[in-house]
Amino acid sequence: MMEKHTIKETGKRDYHRESTLSKAEVMLIMILFHDSGYRCLKHFYLEAVCKHMRHLFPRVVSYNRFVELERDVAIPLALFIKKVLLGKCTGISFIDSTPLRVCKNQRIHIHTVFKGIAQRGKCSMGWFFGFKLHLICNGKGELLNFMITPGDVDDRKPLEYKAFVEFIYGKLVADKGYRQEPL
Repeated sequence: MMEKHTIKETGKRDYHRESTLSKAEVMLIMILFHDSGYRCLKHFYLEAVCKHMRHLFPRVVSYNRFVELERDVAIPLALFIKKVLLGKCTGISFIDSTPLRVCKNQRIHIHTVFKGIAQRGKCSMGWFFGFKLHLICNGKGELLNFMITPGDVDDRKPLEYKAFVEFIYGKLVADKGYRQEPL
């Protein structure tokens, strides 16, 4: 592999090395992790991928480098899931949301990665800083749709977007956070 060296305006060198894992391989590893039953990505990657699936991924990278590569496939992976892996509505669907914390509450003021995007929100477990993942599942437990919003978005807000619920028919069951109070 060739390394690219560029000198930034600050006078420091910027080292960039091409990945040996393709984006498709990184996406496949992420899908396999979520289907594996492992709860920890690091254990899955080091045990299952690096040891037992080495014949499928001969050019594996270190775990730290793999975590860096995940960022590059986040949007393509979300699009792949939306286009290929979603189930079909069965007439009864369930909707709920869960927080995606990006840092501990004590570190909000020094957090820089999602500055201006992530927001402080509240869920049943208390205050958090990050995003909300809104999910719709059918009666078989298959994922029908999902949406990620800043943490301060009301749980009912995604229901206003036609693209999020346009293919849902029959009953849509939600927890009390989605119930609209009578006027």
